[in-house]
Amino acid sequence: MSVHPRAGTPAQRSDLVDVPRLITSYYAEHPDVSDPAQQVAFGTSGHRGSSLRRSFNEDHIVAVSQAICEYRAAQGYTGPLFVGKDTHALSEPATVSALEVFAANGVQVLIDSRDGYTPTPALSHAILTHRHLGADGVVVTPSHNPPEDGGFKYNPPHGGPADTDVTKWIQDRANAILAGGLKDVRRIPYAQALSKDTTGRFDFLAAYVDDLPSVIDISAIADARVRIGADPLGGASVAYWGAIAERHKLDLTVVNPDVDPTFGFMTLDWDGKIRMDCSSPNAMASLIGKRAEYQVATGNDADADRHGIVTPDAGLMNPNHFLAVAIQYLFSNRDGWAKDAAIGKTLVSSSMIDRVAADLGRTLIEVPVGFKWFVPGLLDGSVGFGGEESAGASFLRRNGDVWTTDKDGLLLCLLAAEIIATTGRSPSEHYADLVARHGAPAYARIDVASTREEKAVLGKLSPEQVTATDLAGEPITAKLTAAPGNGAALGGLKVVTASGWFAARPSGTEDVYKVYAESFQGPEHLERIQQEARGVVSAALSG
Repeated sequence: MSVHPRAGTPAQRSDLVDVPRLITSYYAEHPDVSDPAQQVAFGTSGHRGSSLRRSFNEDHIVAVSQAICEYRAAQGYTGPLFVGKDTHALSEPATVSALEVFAANGVQVLIDSRDGYTPTPALSHAILTHRHLGADGVVVTPSHNPPEDGGFKYNPPHGGPADTDVTKWIQDRANAILAGGLKDVRRIPYAQALSKDTTGRFDFLAAYVDDLPSVIDISAIADARVRIGADPLGGASVAYWGAIAERHKLDLTVVNPDVDPTFGFMTLDWDGKIRMDCSSPNAMASLIGKRAEYQVATGNDADADRHGIVTPDAGLMNPNHFLAVAIQYLFSNRDGWAKDAAIGKTLVSSSMIDRVAADLGRTLIEVPVGFKWFVPGLLDGSVGFGGEESAGASFLRRNGDVWTTDKDGLLLCLLAAEIIATTGRSPSEHYADLVARHGAPAYARIDVASTREEKAVLGKLSPEQVTATDLAGEPITAKLTAAPGNGAALGGLKVVTASGWFAARPSGTEDVYKVYAESFQGPEHLERIQQEARGVVSAALSG
């Protein structure tokens, strides 16, 4: 994976998206419904695309919104539909289009009472606190994607990402509506939609911020005067961090309070693109440069469902490292959680988590990629913490009840501050303790070119198709195509040895497959695992 020569440097004018053209294309361009790249496609986080590529235009949004209305009706959902948006340029027009359809279909909609932006976790929190009404929600966000992208995600009444059967129904119905020339779309003008008695207001910010003491020891953070620098990266958490500081009397500075649809204040990511990825050292370069000013500096992506933790002694923590620290701390300091509450991780997260879980005497539940797999356990309290390697996680309230069933980047950032407040040591110092106890893992991901046909085969492999018996000098102890935690298909392959592993998954958007690998024997052994992984996968695909 080659790194762009300007990665980590400030964006220049030539890097910025043409916002007027982007918005014009949203309304003026229409998708070719015979082209799969221009159809509605729900991935793990909803439908994403760009109006410049005819993959996120008004046609898509009204079709998806109509499909959601029909899905809700078929399921008998009559509670309020919470609707929130992030700061991407396409989020505002897409929200307007969606509200016109929801109102025409008589759906009771609740939008932000402050006319502001809504982080994904604040919407999940709102759904769950209105479970008795059967609430659900829509977040208009492409998460950390570049400024020219848009996204549209549906969260059912369980508050988390919709399951595959739900998204497939919505996707297929939306594409049928597109193919039918949108004749099935019911819609009224925006002004009429806003004045309709089914459209109401909800204070997402106050509901979320005021409830934080139930999940975080926020008084400890205040009493210890932990110096926090919070960077929203121009995203939906921008007003939330200031409100958190004021409401809970924290020594917290909002590092960058600006909102700009070009995100021109960002430093470029590894490939030279603007991307609000708070787990990327390149995208977080500006905040890393300020690390000496704060006891902890934090970043969030555009919808604040991911977290980035920067400490004075280590800079930006690897997401896997912080997940391991968070788990060690929480399961040692949350007396209100059930004694058998489990730890959830995705199959491509670090095995350091496995070792921490074993040390804690807690059950580890390993699931496929996608936060949706943690929803049932977080909902009933049987899973205390669910996290994935891409810096997304959430956990239970202090009394063991559900907080959110979607990723909560603000929560994990505040947890880093709580750890400092109650232990007097940084999360990176705690990770050094884990390394001393369990060893130092080397972890990396690479992309390998492959055809669509090869990706299709990889997604349906069986363990029997893997003939290798050794990996990087060690006997293979497991060949997995289903998750040990819930038996769900991985959509790929994971091969495990005593001190290392690799997992290969086809990309949903590019002609590559992703190889995640880890070794507790160091970087050289990791590189050997990566090299042999390609051979193992190639043999399985050709066999």
